[in-house]
Amino acid sequence: MTSLRTFQNEIDEIHNREQAKQRAQALLDKEREKENKHPHPLKGKTKEDASADPSTTLNANGGRASMQEIEDRILSLLLSKTPTDHDLARDMLAAILTQNNGEYVLRIGQQPPQDELFSGDLTDDTNGWSGVPRSVQEIDILRDEITKTVEEVGGKTSVLFEIKHGHQRISLLLRLPPPNVSLTPEVRCAVVGNVDSGKSTTLGVLTRGGLDDGRGRARVGLFRHKHEIETGRTSSVGMEILGFAPSGKAILPNNTNPAGRDKLGWEEISTQSAKIVSFIDLAGHERYLKTTLYGLTSGAPSCVILMVGANAGLIGMSKEHLAIALALSVPVVVCITKIDMTPPNVLAETIKQVVKILKSPGCRKSPVFVKSIEIAVEISTSFGAERICPIFQVSNVTGEGLDFVRTFLNLLPSSEGDSEKFSLDQPLEYSITEVWSVPYVGTVVNGIMNAGRVKTGDPVLLGPDSNGNYQATVIRSMQRKRADVTTAEAGQCVSFALKRVRRAAVRKGMVLVNKTETPPKAIRQFEGQVLILYHNTTLQKNYQAMLHCGAVRQTVRIIGMDHPQGVLRTGDRATVQFEFISHPEFVKEGMKLLFREGKTKGLGVITKLL
Repeated sequence: MTSLRTFQNEIDEIHNREQAKQRAQALLDKEREKENKHPHPLKGKTKEDASADPSTTLNANGGRASMQEIEDRILSLLLSKTPTDHDLARDMLAAILTQNNGEYVLRIGQQPPQDELFSGDLTDDTNGWSGVPRSVQEIDILRDEITKTVEEVGGKTSVLFEIKHGHQRISLLLRLPPPNVSLTPEVRCAVVGNVDSGKSTTLGVLTRGGLDDGRGRARVGLFRHKHEIETGRTSSVGMEILGFAPSGKAILPNNTNPAGRDKLGWEEISTQSAKIVSFIDLAGHERYLKTTLYGLTSGAPSCVILMVGANAGLIGMSKEHLAIALALSVPVVVCITKIDMTPPNVLAETIKQVVKILKSPGCRKSPVFVKSIEIAVEISTSFGAERICPIFQVSNVTGEGLDFVRTFLNLLPSSEGDSEKFSLDQPLEYSITEVWSVPYVGTVVNGIMNAGRVKTGDPVLLGPDSNGNYQATVIRSMQRKRADVTTAEAGQCVSFALKRVRRAAVRKGMVLVNKTETPPKAIRQFEGQVLILYHNTTLQKNYQAMLHCGAVRQTVRIIGMDHPQGVLRTGDRATVQFEFISHPEFVKEGMKLLFREGKTKGLGVITKLL
């Protein structure tokens, strides 16, 4: 029996290896194409040149220590009275902001040791404080100087938190407004949890600004169908957005009329925002598990927010949702709701249960209770990489804990900034997750740019169809968060209107790729390494299940396996050959897959296309 953790590490290795191979191959093809066009091309910067470039030395990935030195240098230059020092500090701040996609948290004063801060044992006598101690006067001078300097480069500064006793410190958010909507950073969060755990209510309160009345008033505006309003249950993949202004303030419609429409539409929020948080509101009921699974695999979320009702605990589908998030290696955030109506002993029991599950061998997460703005600021940048799981306790009726959640969301790194998942210098690859027919516009598709960049008017290929062929089309127009844009880049979620394409010719899971002589091959059969998470009988040849792989969702049949007995049980791992039942799909080696029949049954990675 293979443990889930070992298997996940192995499939991550396979995924990264295949991705690196595909990227190298694409770059090689690009170079060859250039060489054919221009026999003696001027070579661009090599990696070595780039590392010698002074502007690249400010990379945030260089670790907190080197950034600490740069920050101290900037602060000492700003405290100097010489004008040239101020100019140098301004240039360094501008470089840091450009390197970090227009956003940076600058800490002034001594910083607490992270472990003690997260565990809640922090006192002024704790050992391990780092950074330069500052007096209240110095902090005030530096705050004014930074605000002035950042304004000179066109940005805004806001105070995240300030502590004026003991070890005096302040954290500032420096932010540049994006040049246009097409470049606004976006964070995608999938919201999951059991029925009645408060998912839609919490989203309603976070994105609309008004509090709930305790009877579900806040969620009414989020429902898309009549039956959802009647039953109070989400059955479709809903999308909500929360915008943050350059000043760090949340952009809220301030509309407390529950049934009325918002005063601010998506378009206005998008144009005013310096960062957008998109919530994929997924269904909690078991009946809609396929919708939830599709939202998690196709939406490429940066994090999963697991809602737990304090009065009910981690029950039913919540455990299934948590297992899926862990299987897909997506960072998890837990939000315990309804703390205003839950008796203290029941709340304590729920917290105990959540902590126990998170620390269990299957999860191996370190729970951190977010009880101050300082913890929310510090945890937002580090939780994904360090297996930390933030836990928020909120009430949508009294508003308790919501500020911590908003601060945390405001500082999360953008989804398109994840260069491991999305690559700009690769050929175009866009996977379709939704299709509509819009009057006077035609066929419109929504999806995620996995690689490359594209602009309106570009000729592209759409496919594969049921015969594995690709059809030529042109991108007529595009929108991002309902605002018109002319370009799109890897990692972004955008909608395209396609020329001369019938609605019936498009289905979810298709891709748009660059128009070339040789379109990618449509795959009917493939081989994968799989681990059976749970199955009450055995899996054998000709077993059929629903496969989720990126935006692809189709029934597959097992046509072969390398297991000695020819059958698979819970906990077994094997190399399995699959075949798509109805039509070929666009899949690549290294893509992760989940397959299920009812609840989730298996997890794996594609290792070979047959």
